[in-house]
Amino acid sequence: MAAQALALLREVSRLEAPLEELRALQSLLQSVPLSELREQAAELRLGPLFSLLNENHREQTTLCVSILERLLQALEPVHVARNLRVDLQRGLTHPNDSVKILTLSQVGRIVENSDAVTEILNNAELLKQIVYCIGGENLSVAKTLIVEISSVSPESLNCCTTSGLVTQLLRELTGEDVLVRATCIEMVTSLACTHHGRQYLAQEGVIDQISNIIVGADADPFSSFYLPGFVKFFGNLAIMDSPQQICERYPIFMEKVFEMTESQDPTMIGVAVDTIGILGSNVEGKQVLQKTGTRFERLLMKIGYQAKNASTELKIRCLDALSSLFYLPPEQQTDDLLRMTESWFSSLSRDPLELFRGISNQPFPELHCAALKVFTAIANQPWAQKLMFNSPGFVEYVMDRSVEHDKASKDAKYELVKALANSKTIAEIFGNPNYLRLRTYLSEGPYYVKPISTTAVEGAE
Repeated sequence: MAAQALALLREVSRLEAPLEELRALQSLLQSVPLSELREQAAELRLGPLFSLLNENHREQTTLCVSILERLLQALEPVHVARNLRVDLQRGLTHPNDSVKILTLSQVGRIVENSDAVTEILNNAELLKQIVYCIGGENLSVAKTLIVEISSVSPESLNCCTTSGLVTQLLRELTGEDVLVRATCIEMVTSLACTHHGRQYLAQEGVIDQISNIIVGADADPFSSFYLPGFVKFFGNLAIMDSPQQICERYPIFMEKVFEMTESQDPTMIGVAVDTIGILGSNVEGKQVLQKTGTRFERLLMKIGYQAKNASTELKIRCLDALSSLFYLPPEQQTDDLLRMTESWFSSLSRDPLELFRGISNQPFPELHCAALKVFTAIANQPWAQKLMFNSPGFVEYVMDRSVEHDKASKDAKYELVKALANSKTIAEIFGNPNYLRLRTYLSEGPYYVKPISTTAVEGAE
């Protein structure tokens, strides 16, 4: 089949007006597996197809774009960057939007590939051209690409700032259009994932501006459009830099997170819960939360309530955040931190262990797995092991393989057993017989099925 496609491709390159052949090729490519096309990648000559885009013929252009979309997937990004540069440059300035989007998606593939992107970065002229061509576009895919290119290295960021494109993005971030603002903050958050990106945003005063917009959000009736993105930005910034420094320098961030948990809007609660989970994923972040004292304990009580009563999606987000908050690697288990996680756990509800067991018994695999993840997060902490051991039926529940029916649930249960079995304190707290049962479960693997013994019945045929 791939051979037929190659023959048609050769036919197209010989003819001046190959409409029939293009229709046939487009139709054929829908049934050729990508793996077959990849095997023939060295034979794919795409130059003639790109040339046909230059003619002002609508159907021909549509067919060529559709064919190129498929064939380019079969080529490695490095090959595209090396051999189709000129075609990409032409595509970026093409009057037809579908051609531009096709070209931009290829530039996106190149930017995401570390080998291919050096091809662009080593060619300053090409990089400039890509940046300037993208700059002429108001397509959101173009803005996303600018951020991706800026994130690669300080040099590529410099190229994008010199062209004025990043400045334009930042202007829109603080502009009046709340919907554009909401889109821009996602892109700026991506840029902040790199060290040089964060440095640039700090130097340009962008982080201060975002903080000020959050301060003024109460007076803005449309703030719900962009506030979740702005809070997420600070959550990501805190975990990549220093939670303590970010929370001290921008107190409005934590203030707003606490405020959002009081909201009646599930979107706001969800973002606040996610942010708490991100912030509490390392020890410094946990200590920042601990410093807020009874306020954080009240917040935990709310998360416990939502984990039991909210929609399935919000329940899962609450459980994921709690897994992140409670997990302590063995080497960081000081007495103070263990006391802290124990007191947090007891703030969730009257009987948190029973709360999570109740959630895990609901007939939704995602909820079941999320509840098991919470147990796994605390499984290596002695106070939690004592709670589990003293909770009627809990040890049996852990050992019982008949509870889980799907692969994800079996994997999640296995992770819990592994966390318990590998803990240094488990044999002492659970007792040797239970410890040995855990080790047996571990060695049998997640999908073990106990053989059913068959006994011959006398007189049976």
